[in-house]
Parts: sequence; C-alpha cells; structure tokens
Amino acid sequence: MSQRAVTSLTNPTVKAVRALHLRKERDETGLFVAEGLKAVIEGIETGHAPAILMHGPDATVHPLAKTAVAATLSANGEVIEVTQEILAKVSRRDNPQAVVGVFRQAFRPLSALEPAASPCWVALHRVRDPGNLGTIIRTADAAGCGGVILVGECCDPYSVEAVRATMGSIFAVPLSQASEAEFAAWRDGWPGSVVGTLLSAEVDHREAAYAKPALILMGNEQQGLPPDMAALCDVNVKIPMRGRADSLNLSVATGIMIYAAT
Repeated sequence: MSQRAVTSLTNPTVKAVRALHLRKERDETGLFVAEGLKAVIEGIETGHAPAILMHGPDATVHPLAKTAVAATLSANGEVIEVTQEILAKVSRRDNPQAVVGVFRQAFRPLSALEPAASPCWVALHRVRDPGNLGTIIRTADAAGCGGVILVGECCDPYSVEAVRATMGSIFAVPLSQASEAEFAAWRDGWPGSVVGTLLSAEVDHREAAYAKPALILMGNEQQGLPPDMAALCDVNVKIPMRGRADSLNLSVATGIMIYAAT
C-alpha cells in the first residue's frame, strides 16, 4: 500500500493505533496491536500480515524487520516509520519495542472447529485476567492444543496485555467465543471427554480416564467452575494441594491439566 514517515503524535493513524488499547475500539475495528519483531514475524509466518507496521528509525537494518516490511507491503498494508516518542505512546511503555504491528482479529465460529485435529482443547469460562489468558494461549500452543474457546463474558484475548503474554502464540492458536448456552449445545456433539476441575472432586487429575480428544473446561480465577458448567463435564478432577495454598493460579492449573490430558 504505502511507506511513509510520521513524527506527530496527533497524526490520525497514530491516534487510531493508540485507541486500540480500548476494547471498544478493538471490537468496532476488528483490529489489535502486537508489539515486537518476534510477535510480528510470528504473525507473518502463520499467514497474518500486518495491516499497519510501525517501526523506529533504526529498526529496518534488522533482516527480519526487512521481511516484515516486505510482507506488510505485499499484503497491501501500510508501513510507517515513527519516532521513539510515538512508539512509547502507542505501546504505553517507556522502553517500547522497535516494531509494532496492527493485525486483524481472527475468531473462529464453533462450527468451524474440528475436534479430531488435536488430542486436547481448552475452554475457559469467564476468565478475567488478560495475563492468565495470554499465558494459557501460549501453553496451549506449546502443547499442540487445537484451540481455546472463551465461554461467557471473558476478558479480551486481543488486549495488549493478553497479546504480550502469548509471546506470539496469539497467531498460532485458533480462538472461539460462545455464550454459555451456545457452548452447552455445541458440547453435546463433542466426541471425546469434557473434563473440569473442582476442589470438591474426588478423582485425581492423574488418574482420570481422558478419552481423546479431551476438552479441558476451566472456571475463572475467583469462583472456579459454577455448577451449571461442571454439569457439562463427563468427569471432574482435582489437582492435589499438599502445602498451605488451597488453590493454583488459573494459568498454572490449566497448564497442568493440558499436559495431563495429552
């Protein structure tokens, strides 16, 4: 599309990219921000070229930055050289990354998911913390999970905080959204086990029989799985607590369950 230089914080494109820190703007535009050359290249390598690529004055000397520029232009995106001050404002960091990409969100409908494509999938009910969500997406990617399904009112996986925590895996893991009712109806056709975690469960997570593909259903950070969600599970399991702590961080617990099921 074009290459140009921008030095003004009041430039309309700069203001539009800064506004993507707001969920309302992300929802309305279908765009999100990914920071850093690693994340941008991850997007490109998985078929997601930036709609806008912003880079600092010296960034393009890096061979991968040249690759990012070429891929953006090839996909009719816009490449903009900006100042450090603009990068700091866009990322809301004092020491910003030298490259920032604006990408299109890529939610998939439940009907497009293929359970047999992976032995393990993850569903999260009303997850609240973007750091947890991003870490879970990264773990799901590392373990080769088929995708992550967000059930009910969840935090936004395309928020800057969540995207940072994915370390580039935001582009590799299929994401879906569903209401509780939509998920319950879709779950009826699941060919393997649906597995939940409950503190009151009696089955150890290492001893349960997981029929592949396993769908791991996790509750949120405060309340865990509510009764209506737990009722959707073929089996509910517990992760033993041996010390004084009575629960685990959601992303840690989900990681344990993913590897137990695979």
